[in-house]
Amino acid sequence: MKLIYSTLFLYLLLSCNNQEIKVFDKPVQKTSAPLRYGMVTGLKPEKIEQYKKLHASPWPEVQKRISECNIRNYSIYLQKIEGQYFLFSYFEYTGSDFDADMKKMAADSMTQKWWKETDPCQLPLKEALAKHQIWTSMEEVFHQE
Repeated sequence: MKLIYSTLFLYLLLSCNNQEIKVFDKPVQKTSAPLRYGMVTGLKPEKIEQYKKLHASPWPEVQKRISECNIRNYSIYLQKIEGQYFLFSYFEYTGSDFDADMKKMAADSMTQKWWKETDPCQLPLKEALAKHQIWTSMEEVFHQE
């Protein structure tokens, strides 16, 4: 019993810094501080209107799956920089196993159909192409609540 209380105290003490910690080798995500993700990819100029139209009326099944995979506060922005178009996305992850949730999302048939519509619109950066991905993760350099 003393071990349980000691472990709980250690968990509470360490979780005060709002970072992911491990207890018994399993990641634990403090629910009050979601993990934030920023990503970037290119957008083909001839596909801008199609991409905007898709996202003006996203499929309810896809939105439901995003929520089920613990993604919240998800936004995508479009910006033209030196003649090229880029999409910047931001979302917060509130779950405890990001990899498992992303595998769950990728296995979903409606999400796969959605990606067949959106992926051809995008122009991945070289870093993403090297990893067979569409989006490139960005480093967070500042955040203020």
